[in-house]
Amino acid sequence: MLSFQIGRIQGSWVNFLPVIQGGKFRPYEEENCSSEEDLTSQDNSSQDGSLPPSPIFDAIDSQSVTRRRRTSPGTDSSTSTPPTEDSHSKFGFLDARTRNEIALDRSKYPPLDFACQENIKQKYRALNQRMLDEGLFDCNYWAYFIECCRYSLFATLFYVFLRMGWWGTSAFWLGCVWHQLVFTAHDAGHMGITHNFHFDTVIGIIIADFIGGLSLGWWKRSHNVHHIVTNEPEHDPDIQHIPFFGISHRFFNSMRSTYYDREMTFDVPSQFLLKVQNYTYYPIMMLARFNLTRLSWEYLLKGQAPKKGPAWWHVYLELVGQVVFWYWYGYLVLYKTLPDWSSRVLFLLVSHVIPSPLHVQITLSHFAMSTADLGVHESFPQKMLRTTMDVDCAPWLDFFHGGLQFQAIHHLYPRMPRHNLRQAQKYILEFCRETEIPYAIFTFYDGNKEVISRLGDVAKQLRIMEECRKSIAEEGVFSHHH
Repeated sequence: MLSFQIGRIQGSWVNFLPVIQGGKFRPYEEENCSSEEDLTSQDNSSQDGSLPPSPIFDAIDSQSVTRRRRTSPGTDSSTSTPPTEDSHSKFGFLDARTRNEIALDRSKYPPLDFACQENIKQKYRALNQRMLDEGLFDCNYWAYFIECCRYSLFATLFYVFLRMGWWGTSAFWLGCVWHQLVFTAHDAGHMGITHNFHFDTVIGIIIADFIGGLSLGWWKRSHNVHHIVTNEPEHDPDIQHIPFFGISHRFFNSMRSTYYDREMTFDVPSQFLLKVQNYTYYPIMMLARFNLTRLSWEYLLKGQAPKKGPAWWHVYLELVGQVVFWYWYGYLVLYKTLPDWSSRVLFLLVSHVIPSPLHVQITLSHFAMSTADLGVHESFPQKMLRTTMDVDCAPWLDFFHGGLQFQAIHHLYPRMPRHNLRQAQKYILEFCRETEIPYAIFTFYDGNKEVISRLGDVAKQLRIMEECRKSIAEEGVFSHHH
């Protein structure tokens, strides 16, 4: 990042409103940038040409639709744009829900004033140093030796039962191999094994592409964005599952995904599927691996991989890996070994369904958490703990969850090796007590209840909106008012 440095500021940095949310900046003029203030100036003189007020991004107060602008330390000012008649008619219900969510989060979490958030940042940096001193960023290679023994056992069982002709049982153990290996691919994608970009990437590609048939490059491209804009409906690809799921009422209006650069249309299929999403959640999660395969090929064939820089050659290794995977899995196993199409379909389904707890685990950590945007002044650690849930389980179950049960800790320190996350938990708990940030942790069972409850609540909101719309259409808006 030093290559992109253009100057330094004195004191603490105050975040600007991003351009995508309507922030405006003075054009860069070299002769006018002699001072550090010029290097960090946001133009607040005019709102001409700015985006209309957004109930999705903006912290909306009870009096008006407001757009946050740059504030000086210790202030919380904003400029107001009068709501139009169209905004009232289109966003009335959604604005109220958004205001309620923002108000609820502000009541539960520390205030957003400069002093409080700066204190959280300083404690977070001190915590980071403490983690370094404790050696929690050092990889435990003995733990990976045990992991490799488990992988080898499952792979051996897959092969033995395949030779015996027990197709379903063989597929079960292959699914177990994929389920377990994904955790190590996740570690490699975060450079949590050797801490070397190319070494860890190659490890991840061997696991994801050669053995699992999924693209590590696609996952890294998506997952890196998820870590930056966690649970933001317009930005986070990990919660953009229209038409199947919507974890926020914000999806009731068509939004443009800044990640996929396309409209997330709230169309007829969305209106139907979201009303039953709490019932279709587990069936869809069982088939989620097929969608990952589609996304992987979309990434590889549409040229979304890096073409320049140190990672330019990774896509070619991934393409080789895909060829190898479909040769051994598609040709040698499905086509050559299995005797008929019914056996092939059985093997394909079982091997893809068995890793489905992984997809439940990933969505479990975020689907039930806040999607409210509290503005640019919220500190990074507070936002990660507000949008991410941990799962409480016995240590002997860590192999099943693969470190994903500590998603809140992982979001605070993405490169910390997963075998150290449980040890780090006690320091995170201490940090949360000192800063008064709530730490969301549920059992696996209760976490699932929270997710289903959130999906059901959003589905209920949609049904209520449709009933109101029908009532208005049939009786008229003012039929009972004089």
